Amino acid sequence: MRRVVVTGLGLLTPLGCGVEHVWRRLLAGDSGINRIESFDVSDITAKIGGQIPLGDG
Repeated sequence: MRRVVVTGLGLLTPLGCGVEHVWRRLLAGDSGINRIESFDVSDITAKIGGQIPLGDG
């Protein structure tokens, strides 16, 4: 078995980026689930989902 060292924790979620930011939004009761508008969903059964917001880089 190999040993592993975890040096940090990061999140990239529909609620945003970063552990503290996402945690605050979760505690506030926010949801990252919304109507999908970033692409055509007419041929897909699901019309809602959790999308990762596009940033500046």
